[in-house]
Amino acid sequence: MSIAELLDERRYLLDVACWMLGSADEAECVVDEVYRRWYGLSGAVRREIARPRSWLARSAGRSCLSRLAPVERSDDTALEAGPKEVEAGVEVEVSRVLLDAPGCLSPDERARASLRVRRSDPVAPWEHDALVRAVGRACLDGDAEHLVSLLCPDVTAFFDGGGKVRALSRPVHGGRQVAHSLLTLLARRSRTALTAQSVNGRTGLVARYGRQVAAIISLDVADHRVIQVWVILNPDKLRSWNQP
Repeated sequence: MSIAELLDERRYLLDVACWMLGSADEAECVVDEVYRRWYGLSGAVRREIARPRSWLARSAGRSCLSRLAPVERSDDTALEAGPKEVEAGVEVEVSRVLLDAPGCLSPDERARASLRVRRSDPVAPWEHDALVRAVGRACLDGDAEHLVSLLCPDVTAFFDGGGKVRALSRPVHGGRQVAHSLLTLLARRSRTALTAQSVNGRTGLVARYGRQVAAIISLDVADHRVIQVWVILNPDKLRSWNQP
């Protein structure tokens, strides 16, 4: 999925939950819960879901319904419809909202992955900067062959969505596979932009969707090529980049 698709999907779910609950904070909790449920499914089960976005929306509707149910039971004017009728009604209303709405690695996994980074002399800052900028240009141009040439054949990319967006949950290995994953994520859309900026003291790539920072990409370089890619997509980890 591209960054635009990832962020639109999360906004879509937040709109549904906020409409049903009337609270932005509660909506955030519901959406986080829905993504945890998604990642709790086995990979085989997820692959069998033909329309993940619809599955997530229905899951959000049910989660909101369960939060509202205690309130409704205590209200003397609560609807007399049975549970199945109520849920069906909610799903219909959720569908209407969807039509109107504006369009992960654990610390242990990350530590183990870091240990696999090859030992080599650090490259000069100018070389790191030049290579990162070249990667950025190749991504913007959609030039797969050039991007592959900038990556080590055994490069590994890690996508940290924190379970809060539908990002890749497993590391991606190999130059062509990593290039394909980056080009898919950074596919150019009318509101997307990619710039080279300082990330943790070294040049990295910052992807924006509209005015929102949607991804931070750090690259480890050795032997004149990129040997490891870290893509941060977790909205919680990007909050400091999105402060007014």
